[in-house]
Amino acid sequence: MMIRNIFDVASSAMSAQMVRLNTVASNMANAQTVSTTKDEAFRPLRPVFETVYADQTGQQGLSTTRVSDVIQLDREPVRAYRPDHPMADAEGFVYEAVVNTDEEMVEMVEASRQYQNVLETVSTLRTLMARTVMMGQG
Repeated sequence: MMIRNIFDVASSAMSAQMVRLNTVASNMANAQTVSTTKDEAFRPLRPVFETVYADQTGQQGLSTTRVSDVIQLDREPVRAYRPDHPMADAEGFVYEAVVNTDEEMVEMVEASRQYQNVLETVSTLRTLMARTVMMGQG
């Protein structure tokens, strides 16, 4: 990862939050899914963030974050007795995804706020840069 300026830092941070939002969307879409077996049941996803420090990029004073991996949470699916369900096993059980929609909503709000904070920082920086250029013309 090459970090040349503050815009690269912001781009990387915003990309990381987009991955976070996409995992939340996937989790919410699969919140009510069921499977025939425990192994096939959906488990929530979470991004793993990694900090990239300035000394790793060969520059001073810059660091950012990126997603190094997306992992499945180690949560056991709920075994539910639903003999009328078409995916029920021979004993009448299905395995339900263990997605906590309240937790996912908190993740979504937090990721959205982080994304917005970076966007506002970049917007402010651009405004200040434009004003600085204008000062030199007057």
